[in-house]
Amino acid sequence: MNNFDIESKLTLRRLLPRLERTMADQISKDTKGWDDFKNRLHQHFESLFRLYFTIYSDRYDFFFHLEDLLQGLALAWFQRPADLRELDASREMNPLWFQSNQMLGGVCYVDLFAGDLDGVRSKIPYFKELGITYLHLMPLFKAPEGENDGGYAVSSYREVHPPLGTMDDLESLSREFRNAGISLVVDLVFNHTSDEHLWAKGAKTGDDDFNDFYRIFPNREMPDLYERDLREIFPDEHTGAFTFFPNLFKEGGWVWTTFHSYQWDLNYSNPAVFNRMAGEMLFLANQGVEVIRLDAVAFIWKQLGTNCENLPGAHLLIQAFNAVSRIASPALLFKSEAIVHPDDVVKYISPDECQLSYNPLLMALLWNSLATRKVDLLSQALSTRFNIHPETAWVNYVRVHDDIGWTFSDEDAASFGINGNDHRRFLNEFYRGRFEGSFARGLPFQENPKTGDCRISGTCASLAGLEKAINEEGPAEIELAIRRILLIHGVILTAGGIPLIYLGDEIATLNDYSYLDDPSHARDSRWVHRPKADWEKYARRNAPLTVEGRVYQGLRKLITLRKQNDAFAGYSLQTISTGNEHVLGFTRISANKRAVIFANFSEEPQTIPAWILEQNSVSQLNYLHGFSATEFSGTLAPMDFLVFSD
Repeated sequence: MNNFDIESKLTLRRLLPRLERTMADQISKDTKGWDDFKNRLHQHFESLFRLYFTIYSDRYDFFFHLEDLLQGLALAWFQRPADLRELDASREMNPLWFQSNQMLGGVCYVDLFAGDLDGVRSKIPYFKELGITYLHLMPLFKAPEGENDGGYAVSSYREVHPPLGTMDDLESLSREFRNAGISLVVDLVFNHTSDEHLWAKGAKTGDDDFNDFYRIFPNREMPDLYERDLREIFPDEHTGAFTFFPNLFKEGGWVWTTFHSYQWDLNYSNPAVFNRMAGEMLFLANQGVEVIRLDAVAFIWKQLGTNCENLPGAHLLIQAFNAVSRIASPALLFKSEAIVHPDDVVKYISPDECQLSYNPLLMALLWNSLATRKVDLLSQALSTRFNIHPETAWVNYVRVHDDIGWTFSDEDAASFGINGNDHRRFLNEFYRGRFEGSFARGLPFQENPKTGDCRISGTCASLAGLEKAINEEGPAEIELAIRRILLIHGVILTAGGIPLIYLGDEIATLNDYSYLDDPSHARDSRWVHRPKADWEKYARRNAPLTVEGRVYQGLRKLITLRKQNDAFAGYSLQTISTGNEHVLGFTRISANKRAVIFANFSEEPQTIPAWILEQNSVSQLNYLHGFSATEFSGTLAPMDFLVFSD
């Protein structure tokens, strides 16, 4: 045995009797629960001990915090409802449940989609109609009034934002979701809290313990040293990564605020912060949350002399949180949100870290292929960057609540003779509608006047050309815009992993420019693609001649295709070289089923050479989907999405 094996066993042998004495009352009332907890503790403690020791062994009070953590885990387990313990056991028997082709994700804001949690409950029949099995409710926890970064400035992880309902409502909703076959997903904003959080309020009063929950400095000495290597995230709000607060200390103090000034970064070099956040995480798991989206994972660990992004310490922290979950809430999965270089994104993905991950590269390259009408970068990414650990999965999307950033690799682009910086400028101009031939109507987000860099806001329909077609063109362009919407959704529904639909996109929701009239939103163009759900438009989803109906029914066909074909389970994908720069091709094989997909990203018909069709035995497969003729001879209709399967 190595030292960690020996020391972890010795440590647990010493701490377990102390834990049993502390939990004596709970153990006497739930002896089976205690036996289950002990079994998982013995199974996973070595991993937890190794990670916790690696992060915090330089602390003189290391074992105090370790014992405190174990007490928190045991208490959370005893508080875990019986039906969730049953879910734990079920998921341990079927750990790859999330790779099923039955999985379909949806994401929405509670207030914008349905008013409140009761409203969300009333939409369960709609979720089942669409086929959703995984629903991500955007930040719904207590947050400051006014500007709160769309709920990502959390004032309490244990309270629902009052207009939306209560924590009891959320727990009840999660149970109804489970009964309907829907897994509840929420965000754990664990890089920072609101400056109105109890911990931040304690720091403002000068409490030494709470001061150490954040990174607060009495002068500019340390902030200046850190900022030598940091990039600005929201440069039009505040320069650098720190905000000055005049009421801290006697003469004011500087607080690390990577994002907004009202979002205070937590200090994870303090084990008390880890323990308290582990408690918040387990509390949410006990409300029935099955998947936690870990927000801003790249920024959670700080180290002087680095850019404080994607550091090894960030991975250790997430792995330690994962070990906590395996002991006290085994059904819980982690989803990483790392909108960073593709080489860094995949480092967060593993069964021991994040079992799920957003796939920002696929999103960016789908929009790139629509703009360029070429699939070179997209096909390369699917070939070289898509396959990940077989016990994990991508969450694939065409857009979410955030902006679109062009996160492709400059090295990948250079292999095709493309200059990455120049190409990003082109894409920004194209999706702002300022490039000749653009069909898009997007807005810039966080444009940096120093560098000219920005990201893009806009709904799927407006970015895909529907807004421009309706307002400026006519039926032919409307048809092409609808085909673009269905094409990129077709890719995420068949490529492997969990497809995720931003609710509203399924009925072709357009940009909502009324956000400019709201002072708390006017400076944030992302609100253009966060409109309130229009249920009059939803009512037209089954009318085949309406735009809403054409998009919704087209999407439903693709969803049904996914759910009826086992080839779309799992994660394995192989690209096909189509011999045509406008046509993407790939094969999916799962459960001895095979599917072949071709996608034409051009507004013109495109042809695939006959030998490629023969090589992939297309003639032996059934034609399942597409605009092209049923007797497919190699020519794809404009913006066509073809699916063949055995």
